[in-house]
Amino acid sequence: MLDTGMTRRHLLAAMAAAGLGAALPATAAGPRGASAAARDGAAAGRRPDSIGVALVGLGYYATHLLAPGLQLTRNCHLAGIVTGSPEKIPQWQQQYGIADRNVYSYDDFDRIADNPDIQAVYIVTPNDLHLPLTRRAAAAGKHVWCEKPMAMNAAEAQEMIDACRAAGVQLAIGYRMQHQPSTARLRAMAKDRPYGRILKVSADAGFHAYDDVDPSSKPWRLLPQHGGGAMYDMGVYSLQGARYITGQEPMAVTARSEIHRPHLFEGVDETTYFTLEFADGLVAECSTSFGKNMNTLRADCERGWYEVSPFQAYKGIGGRTSDGGSFDDGGVPHQQALQMDNDALAILEKRPPLVPGEEGLRDMRVVDAVHASAREGGKRIVL
Repeated sequence: MLDTGMTRRHLLAAMAAAGLGAALPATAAGPRGASAAARDGAAAGRRPDSIGVALVGLGYYATHLLAPGLQLTRNCHLAGIVTGSPEKIPQWQQQYGIADRNVYSYDDFDRIADNPDIQAVYIVTPNDLHLPLTRRAAAAGKHVWCEKPMAMNAAEAQEMIDACRAAGVQLAIGYRMQHQPSTARLRAMAKDRPYGRILKVSADAGFHAYDDVDPSSKPWRLLPQHGGGAMYDMGVYSLQGARYITGQEPMAVTARSEIHRPHLFEGVDETTYFTLEFADGLVAECSTSFGKNMNTLRADCERGWYEVSPFQAYKGIGGRTSDGGSFDDGGVPHQQALQMDNDALAILEKRPPLVPGEEGLRDMRVVDAVHASAREGGKRIVL
């Protein structure tokens, strides 16, 4: 089965630890998902040239966040599914009215090339499948939306970009935080410097989970061959946050990893600390973990500070400043719906997406350097 991953129990524990528990949309509360009223309401306001989307991989994120989100979108809609778990198909068809012709397995996925109902695929699988599935989707002439992390390494990320470019299709990476008003606010502050020059940045994203996992039956996020480990899964939030709160690209990296549960973490990191150096001398101290709860992004400046905590939750993102100010995420009702609507609009308007493959590639180069530095005892890696 290819739809394996974090169990519902582990994901709910992680979300609670990170302050995400209340963020689940009502459609995620029960097995039936989105209500008919929600579907009908969205359809009533949906544009006639809405982009048909096939979800590739029907794990927790696709089931409880992306599919419900697609019931709220104006520019796109759920048109198909691709799964390695045939037992899931009847419920998805009944719940979302998916036609037989729009249901695929991984074996016959390439037939999607002949399906005019589907214009884009959203890849929500283990990380090692992102490259091969992107290649196949691009070859089929479908636009690609791919969950983070983009790939296993920068070389794979470049291959994905090249494949989509050669096929003339868009490639967007699922960095939902890039679509949020709070992120736009931080980008503006990095440029306007309301508290003077930024002196120090900290970015921490992680949760404690997996204590009850059977070491003989680990979820894919604990397996190296699938791109498991904290840095791939949560570390990209810290990395992204450090990049957009500074408005700069790192030029050097040092990193170290810790493992406190060796029976679970074999060949993957449990906790990683990494330092990003920027050209102007600014340093960002970052961390990520599957063993510690953390969810804060902060900038200390010449005349004050500002922080967002939680900064990568599904809801309730809140920022505060040293002079007593505050800001929030503008009441975005569903982050994934906003992200997918934006990406669909980019296709419809024939313009680049907000978060193209090149943005994911930038992160993968740093992730590669973090892993290399940790392997080499904290060696400084120049990017």
